[in-house]
Amino acid sequence: MNTYLNSLLLATDAMNIVLPIICAVVGIVLGVVLGILFVKVIRKSKIGSVESVITKMKEDAEQECKALRKEAAIEAKEQELKLRQNFERETREKRAELQRTEQRLDQKEELLNKKDGNLLKKSEELEQQKRDLDRRAQSISAKQEKIDKEFETVVAKLEEISGLTKEEAKSQLTEAILDETRRDVALQVRNIEQEAKEEADKKAKDIISLAIQKCSADQASEITVSVVPLPSDDMKARIIGREGRNIRSLENATGIEFIIDDTPEVVILSGFDPVRREVARIALEKLIADGRIHPARIEETVEKVKKELDAQIKEAGEAAMFDAGLFGLHPELVKLLGRLKFRTSYGQNVLKHSLEVSHLAGLMAAELGADVTLAKRGGLLHDIGKAVDFEVEGTHIQIGTDLAKKYKESNKVVNCIQAHHGDVEPKCIEAVLVQAADSISGSRPGARRETSTNYVKRLEDLENIANGFKGVEKAYAIQAGREVRVMVKPEQIDDSQAMFLAKDIAKKIEGELEYPGQIKVNVIREWRCVEYAK
Repeated sequence: MNTYLNSLLLATDAMNIVLPIICAVVGIVLGVVLGILFVKVIRKSKIGSVESVITKMKEDAEQECKALRKEAAIEAKEQELKLRQNFERETREKRAELQRTEQRLDQKEELLNKKDGNLLKKSEELEQQKRDLDRRAQSISAKQEKIDKEFETVVAKLEEISGLTKEEAKSQLTEAILDETRRDVALQVRNIEQEAKEEADKKAKDIISLAIQKCSADQASEITVSVVPLPSDDMKARIIGREGRNIRSLENATGIEFIIDDTPEVVILSGFDPVRREVARIALEKLIADGRIHPARIEETVEKVKKELDAQIKEAGEAAMFDAGLFGLHPELVKLLGRLKFRTSYGQNVLKHSLEVSHLAGLMAAELGADVTLAKRGGLLHDIGKAVDFEVEGTHIQIGTDLAKKYKESNKVVNCIQAHHGDVEPKCIEAVLVQAADSISGSRPGARRETSTNYVKRLEDLENIANGFKGVEKAYAIQAGREVRVMVKPEQIDDSQAMFLAKDIAKKIEGELEYPGQIKVNVIREWRCVEYAK
């Protein structure tokens, strides 16, 4: 019983425990079911609201599309209207333009029709003129044949009367006409040349005389022999030295030959280079004044004199440049100008001669309105080649041209150097003025001197050139070779031929002789008729 009661109690306790659990489980299940049902209800309500919103948006979109379609239709109609108006306007303009073009074409067609009619008329007139010309040509041909026959008859009669053929008569007549024409032409040429020469000589003399008046020359010809005076003849032995060592040292150091002969109290210096000769002269004078003459002292003195002379050469070149009023010369050209101070030509100092030419050319250029600076520059540098012509092969003109090109002188200055002796044709008026100034400076009285041998040979060459022409009876060189008088045979040379003979002699003299200034060629034709009354 107790056991049953205990079992019943245990079962009652178990039920008390399980029942709340079952109730809790059932409550949870009911809560879950109710939650699910609630969520479904809420979801259905939300879906309904979203569908209503979507429906409203569709309606709004349809209304907006209708409005846009309406606006697009309106704009399309407006655009169509504008295009139609533009098309109509352009069509009207093109139609008007076509009408104007058509009117112009109608007018041109009328003009062409008129011209066509005129051309037809002119063509008919030309045809008529051509027929008239053909008739005239036939008539002229007939008349020409008749004249030719008559001319042949006359020629035959003339040939029979004169005894000459047609060709012989024509040849004689042609020669006679040519001789007469030559004579007339020669007389006219002589008259024209005479007038031109008189006018040109007058103008040239005025310009040259004015230039010479403004440019005064204060030097005469120089003696180029270097002679050093000695205080006594005993000094000769000291200069020679023991076994000739002193004089050998002098010659080796200076490159100049020392001539010590029987001439009392004089030492002669011989050498082609004027600068070296000047170095030797100054060095010897200093050694004589010092009294100490031995090889070491000689070398020291010569080197010192060379440096001093280089400075003098540069100063002389700069002084010449400033005296001529020129600037911008290359320093090497300035030094070469200074070397010309110790160079002479026929006894004339070349540096002073160059300055004279520069001044004369500048003065004449000023009178003629030419480039004064260019004329002065060309005159100063025209003989620059003579500064080194003992050291470089070639004429002083070639050397001067090369130097001017080397130191970037202008082409006109180069032409002044090339043309100052007539070797090259002058290309500018300044080159002609330099040529004239060079002749004036070299030919003025006392400027240059000639040896008697050269003087006599030049006179003989002048006479031989003149005597070499046909018809010359005798030629005489007078006025120290400034004029050659040519006596011709009057039966061989007439007046017109005498003029051409003078030109030919002058050209040959220019081509074969070298001379300062100018030479006058005077051809004299004399015809004497002598008869005696008995």
